[in-house]
Amino acid sequence: MLKIWTDGSCLGNPGPGGWGFVATDGKNIAERSGAEQDTTNNRMELMAVYRALTAAKNHKSVEIHTDSQYVKNGMTTWLKNWKKNNWRTADKKPVKNQDLWMALDTVAASKEIHWVWVKGHAGNEMNERVDTLARTAAENLK
Repeated sequence: MLKIWTDGSCLGNPGPGGWGFVATDGKNIAERSGAEQDTTNNRMELMAVYRALTAAKNHKSVEIHTDSQYVKNGMTTWLKNWKKNNWRTADKKPVKNQDLWMALDTVAASKEIHWVWVKGHAGNEMNERVDTLARTAAENLK
């Protein structure tokens, strides 16, 4: 099983933002990051997972470690109802970041995903690494 850690960062929220992921199959490790000029923290959290799953095209089974309840709950709980309700939330408002949710849903459909929530900024080595990747990517835009 491919294990992936993801994180997003935003300076200003909205403002310059970055995403990062680290993936390992136990033998090899890959790190990727990127940034956008005008974005939000939640968009970067979503982008990190989307980019990680897209990069993991040859892996059917993955374990995603994220400190984002927004991403984890969205994928495991809210997404089904959003789609059923024509991309509206429970209080009938349009789902924010619908474009990324739709893209993530499409790429995730071909995978068996085990979601693991980790507490952010709590000393988890891999979570701290992806936080640094995301934050550095955002800072490099300034």
